[in-house]
Amino acid sequence: MEKIIIAVGSTRKPKLHAVSEALAAIAPLLAPGAVFELVGAEVASGVSHTPASCEELMLGARLRAEGLVKLAREKNESWRYFVGLEGGLDVVYEGAAQDESMRHSALNTNRRRRVFLEGWAYVTDGVRGHYGRSGGVELPDALAHEVIENGVELSVAIDRFAGAVGIRDAQGAWGVLCSNLVTRQEAFRIAVVTAFAPFYNEKMYRAAVAASS
Repeated sequence: MEKIIIAVGSTRKPKLHAVSEALAAIAPLLAPGAVFELVGAEVASGVSHTPASCEELMLGARLRAEGLVKLAREKNESWRYFVGLEGGLDVVYEGAAQDESMRHSALNTNRRRRVFLEGWAYVTDGVRGHYGRSGGVELPDALAHEVIENGVELSVAIDRFAGAVGIRDAQGAWGVLCSNLVTRQEAFRIAVVTAFAPFYNEKMYRAAVAASS
């Protein structure tokens, strides 16, 4: 029986459990009959403690996965897939042009700022890689201000707002904002499932490429 090891760029339980739950759904499509094993390893994201754009979230997820690829080569590990997960914020301005030159320009000063909590995943087999994302939940203005303007880490800020400690490793900010209808783990699960799609649904993706060419 084939054994496939998937490396995850974190040792935090919500992230590992998210990947485990995602695998329960996609394993029959990814490699029917195979046995999967998860390995968690701490790797640097290369981004700020609370990313504040989808571009930074994507970069953090990718750098974590690429860090795992490097680690596997250094240790001669037979890991098949590498998963990087990054959570943080995406700041947008309602009705504003979304090209990078205008996102934070003076033209946005009279537009309503919206700040969303998102989870991103990047999955690679060491050759090709793909992104996936969760949905998004909007932050209250006061919480967004605490993180973006005051520079407080989201995990610290959400503890203060919720009057609890250790939310990051429990339901996360997702659980607090969504009354536990969506938790941090569930958000990352969705991101992982969607990031793996080009691998477990490869036939469709190849057909789409062939049709476009």
